[in-house]
Amino acid sequence: MADLERTVLDFYQISTLNPNEWPAEKDNDSDVSDDEAAAAKKKANRRKSRYQALEKAVSNRNSIIPGSENSSSGVSNLVQRDEPDPLGTADSVVRTLKHLGVPVQDDPKLRNRFLLSSTTFTPALFLSQMHSTADTQSLINGLDVLSKSIDQKSASLKILVESNFERFVRAKATIDNVYKEMKYRGAEPTPTRGRGHSRHASRNSFRSTSGAQPLNGPNSPATDPRKKNALIKESEYGVLGVKAPLLDVSAKAEEVWGPALGGREKEEHLKTVASSLDQYKEYVETSAAIADSIKRKDHETLVEEYAKARRFADEAKKLAEQLKSSEPTDDELYRILLAARMWHDVEEQIQVLKRDVWRRLISPYNMTKSDGEGQRENEQHMDLISLLLELGVEDNPIWVWLLSRYDYLKSKIQSTTDRTKVEIEILRRRLANAEKPTPQAIASHMRTLGRQSLEAMSKTFDSTDVVELWEMNTGFLSNLLSPQGILGEILEFWQTVQGFIDGNTQRSLPVGYKGESKHHHQLSQQGTTDLQKGTVELISMIRESVLMFFAGPPPEDISLLYSPMPPRSPSTPGGPRSGSLTPRDPRFNLDPNNLPPPSPKRGEAWEKFAFWPPWSNSLSGVHYLSKMLALVGSGASDMASVSPIGQGDIAEVERVKTLVGAARERCVTALCAAWNRDAENIKYVEDWNRSPDTKDVTRMPTSFAAFEGALLSGMQKILYISEAMSQPGAGDIVLPPPTKLLQMVRSQYVTTLYKALSGMVENAERFPQKADDEWTVDAEGFVLVNAANSQPSVSTLGGGTIDAGDRNVRMLLTLSNLQALRATVVPSLNTQFENAFSVKLTDETKTIRDVLSQIDARLFQSYTRPAIDSLHRIISTGIGPTPGSRPRAVRAYVYEALLSLVLIHTQVSTTAPSLTTEVLSYLLEQASRELLEAFRTRPRYNLEALMQATLDVEFVAQTLGHYTTDRASELQSAVYQELDGRTDNDARARLQAELPEMRAVLKRLREASKSQFACFRKPKRANTGGGGWCGRAQLERRDTGLQ
Repeated sequence: MADLERTVLDFYQISTLNPNEWPAEKDNDSDVSDDEAAAAKKKANRRKSRYQALEKAVSNRNSIIPGSENSSSGVSNLVQRDEPDPLGTADSVVRTLKHLGVPVQDDPKLRNRFLLSSTTFTPALFLSQMHSTADTQSLINGLDVLSKSIDQKSASLKILVESNFERFVRAKATIDNVYKEMKYRGAEPTPTRGRGHSRHASRNSFRSTSGAQPLNGPNSPATDPRKKNALIKESEYGVLGVKAPLLDVSAKAEEVWGPALGGREKEEHLKTVASSLDQYKEYVETSAAIADSIKRKDHETLVEEYAKARRFADEAKKLAEQLKSSEPTDDELYRILLAARMWHDVEEQIQVLKRDVWRRLISPYNMTKSDGEGQRENEQHMDLISLLLELGVEDNPIWVWLLSRYDYLKSKIQSTTDRTKVEIEILRRRLANAEKPTPQAIASHMRTLGRQSLEAMSKTFDSTDVVELWEMNTGFLSNLLSPQGILGEILEFWQTVQGFIDGNTQRSLPVGYKGESKHHHQLSQQGTTDLQKGTVELISMIRESVLMFFAGPPPEDISLLYSPMPPRSPSTPGGPRSGSLTPRDPRFNLDPNNLPPPSPKRGEAWEKFAFWPPWSNSLSGVHYLSKMLALVGSGASDMASVSPIGQGDIAEVERVKTLVGAARERCVTALCAAWNRDAENIKYVEDWNRSPDTKDVTRMPTSFAAFEGALLSGMQKILYISEAMSQPGAGDIVLPPPTKLLQMVRSQYVTTLYKALSGMVENAERFPQKADDEWTVDAEGFVLVNAANSQPSVSTLGGGTIDAGDRNVRMLLTLSNLQALRATVVPSLNTQFENAFSVKLTDETKTIRDVLSQIDARLFQSYTRPAIDSLHRIISTGIGPTPGSRPRAVRAYVYEALLSLVLIHTQVSTTAPSLTTEVLSYLLEQASRELLEAFRTRPRYNLEALMQATLDVEFVAQTLGHYTTDRASELQSAVYQELDGRTDNDARARLQAELPEMRAVLKRLREASKSQFACFRKPKRANTGGGGWCGRAQLERRDTGLQ
């Protein structure tokens, strides 16, 4: 009955025959332990595996023994979940132990130690727990029960053997036959001597035989097909034949099922890892998020993730401090280790990032192009400073950046000024060692000024090399003093410093993690003082460089050009710089053994000026110097606007004022010297072409007015530096020019006028017959004066024909030019001078007028002297002896004199029509004077002589009546008085009677010579082209007393 009950309990796996409820473990598909059931339930809650079919196939295999349990691998074994007490005291070991308080149901390993069917059964533990209260008798009784059970099982085994003995024998014979067949492949074995056959002897014989045979290689048994499956060593004991196919099948199986079987293990591992990652997701993702933020340059996300990492690290440290010596749980330990690993990785990344940020912060050359787009350089540095403050650093990034910026600006000032000055000096030396430009080349540049404005011809008013050097000078000062240059960077640097000193900039900066960077926001008092001194030092370096450029001599040492040029900042203006040369310019690839020689000493004024290009004219000088001084004035105003200078360092302010004054004085001195030289060469501007506006003059007055006007306008900009006065506070730095400079300009102005006018007269008076005449025909067709051996060149440009080879033509045009200068050009220039420099040229105006009068009178006398000498010769030799009868015509000398005047009239009227009246009036006066002197040579005049003299004088007076002046009338009256004083009363009375007849004769003579002297008639319309000049000129010439 007991065996039946136990069998029922084991079959249904229940603990009692009268259960009250359905056991929970019976809900499972297979008989598994509680732990396995819990694991299966947990597994079911997870996502389904792609190997679910394999798992299900294994888990559905039930034990073939009722009550047996499954191993951890899912395979059933012979150990039962419960069994009766082998000593016969109880029906269930597990239930008894449960009542005794031993938890064998929860621990399969412990339960197996109490079950006799288990290999881990422990008798001592079983007796100590199961029969701890049993006495000796009960143990003896249990021993009897155990013995009977063993005997019963032995009898059952004996019956099993006896009933199946024949089967065992047949199985033994079959096994031996199979063994023999596999070993000998059907061949009869060699009988052994002295010993009977036995399995043991057979094994020894097998080993000895196999060991005595030589080895022919792993494939030698394959040569005998019968021995392929023989159980010998050479055939690897019968498996060699199937080994290769098995290996192929294994490889294919691995190829097919390897990913599935390996993936299953990997999946299990990944599931475990994923579960942990889900729990500590933020710990794991922080490092990757920081790396991604660094890569994307997303500083905002980087700071957030780094703050999170620091928070995790702080929590781990706090947890470790709380645990101290106590044992941490697995979760706590894992959290600490994971936080430490995360912090180590994050800290490595942050340290690398900090080094890169520090490098970019202190180096001006490591800003990437993408960083600079749409963002100013200072804003970039502020971002870097903010990032360092957020990450937390020991050194103050604000102070470090300001110092690096100071060092960079200081180095940039030194390298830029030194190298650019050497480059300028190289070009100066090459210009100075070149040939001196010819006067005609100089004149060709000044000649174009009258045709276009100074600004429009900025590239043509001097040679290409000179203009290039001027551009380089201007570019050098622009790089130093313009708002986009180095001074602009210094001003921006000071504004940044001022913002940090005042505390306004720090308001937008972060304080870091838990305020750790807040102490970096405040600059120390010593740091503030050092930054102020550094700013003053930078400005002083620029001021000294500019001052030496203007006031110092040209540099002698050019070895700096051999050193490599420092790299330039992207924010540096001038890349490519305007007016500057790159270090790759082939002109600066110098041979150290063949340096450009120093400038030769010729006594030129520009040799002592480092900023003046050799052989430069005053037009290019005044144009570029006004620009350069505008930069100096604006820069000086900006220098003084910096608070450490303008509000603290009075001495530095005075030095800034000195810079402006010294630069202005040097510029005016150099410009006056060039102005004086150009005034001497202005005569070469004359091309003997008529002005398109006024036909009586050449282009010379217009060119001269444009030249002087450009000089005066540019000089006004230089003296007053008006273009810089718009700067705030410029009036306190750019002072009015001193009286000495104004007086220098006034004197130079008058001097240049005199030299220019003298050059014009020289152009007119120089005789072309000289073999060594310096005047030549210009290659471009501008005729000056031809050499003696050349044909007179005729210019018809501008209307009218001009024979520039005729001295009289040149003098007439020059006289007309002088009249235009005296009437309009010079007064206009005087007015411009007075308005530009706020002075009155009272004495200078009188001096200029006197000089003009003297020059005009001298040139007029030079032109009319040959005609006067001719009239003197004609008249003095033409008045012959007293006629014997009454005169019926004028004498021949009168016609000869009038014909000479006709030639002069033709020349003047076709060359300079405005001078016709003036010249002929003057010659009429001179002719009247010569007649007076000639008539005085005879002591007495009879009636015939008196009538002849009266007829000659009256014929001349009436023929030239249009040109009669008050002076001529006075001389004619004097002639009549002289004649009347040298005759008697009888002759006078008789003359009165002859007057009607004389009038008739005179009328007839006038009618007869009407066509010959038609040019002397009064024109129907008066010539308005310069008539006003003639009267003034004639009066002034009389005032000079040069007649």
